[in-house]
Amino acid sequence: MEDIEDLLVGGGAAGFRLPISAAVVGMKKKTNNSLLLQPHNSSKVPGTQTIFLKTFGCSHNQSDSEYMAGQLSSFGYAISDDAEGADLWLINTCTVKSPSQSAMDTLISKCKSAKKPLVVAGCVPQGSKDLKELEGVSIVGVQQIDRVVEVVEETLKGHEVRLLNRKTLPALDLPKVRKNKFVEILPINVGCLGACTYCKTKHARGHLGSYTVDSLVGRVKSVVDDGVKEIWLSSEDTGAYGRDIGVNLPILLNAIVAALPTNGSTMLRIGMTNPPYILEHLKEIAHILCHPCVYSFLHVPVQSGSDAILTVSDNIGGLR
Repeated sequence: MEDIEDLLVGGGAAGFRLPISAAVVGMKKKTNNSLLLQPHNSSKVPGTQTIFLKTFGCSHNQSDSEYMAGQLSSFGYAISDDAEGADLWLINTCTVKSPSQSAMDTLISKCKSAKKPLVVAGCVPQGSKDLKELEGVSIVGVQQIDRVVEVVEETLKGHEVRLLNRKTLPALDLPKVRKNKFVEILPINVGCLGACTYCKTKHARGHLGSYTVDSLVGRVKSVVDDGVKEIWLSSEDTGAYGRDIGVNLPILLNAIVAALPTNGSTMLRIGMTNPPYILEHLKEIAHILCHPCVYSFLHVPVQSGSDAILTVSDNIGGLR
């Protein structure tokens, strides 16, 4: 686990951080004054515990939680809505709205009071890893959800793990447990091309990174075979899709529509798009929205109409 960032009690050489209650008996000094961390005994075999999973935020966050639940389930962990009976809490957080972050703070406080092992995922730790509320808990970044099993296992052993470094996009074919078995939330890209001064999500999700058309079409075919009836395309800005890999949203939508059953048994919904990039493809998008397998739905947020406010905020999505 070479890219796991970690903090040691009092600061020190790289290694997992043990909770203070375990650190006294869990650390021995070597002759070179570095610390040798002893494994923390667990009363249960890894993969047999129950995980309480709570999700805040957008459909992209929901998809991330479904992927994390799928991986944990495939390793034997039970996913539960019962917080009190769970062995570990996994909270997937949202940084866009204050109520979501306030609810997260309350939940973290309850978890610490209950002395439960805790992993915090999502946009809050990715964008603000030094928050006081995150002290003493494990965190996993938005592009490291494919390593959630490792983080959970180490946290259950008493280690504090910080896994945030971005590398490649998580694979689309990871195990997944859908909240609604008939709805596949499909992330088509992460991040955006904006630089709005008020936006925390940019710090969390980063610059635009698009999945290839072939990988997305392959995922669509797979979930259709699973019996999915709706596919929701999700991202921080669907209109910007593909600009980093030489394609665009109409190319992707036409390829997906061609892969859908012709009998209309599976419907497609396009997720949120900011105005600037979708305006380049209005005719093509309008044509696709008329397809019988595509919902006539488009979510376009429009910000303040004040030229002065839009200029100060560097908002690329504002319209007069």
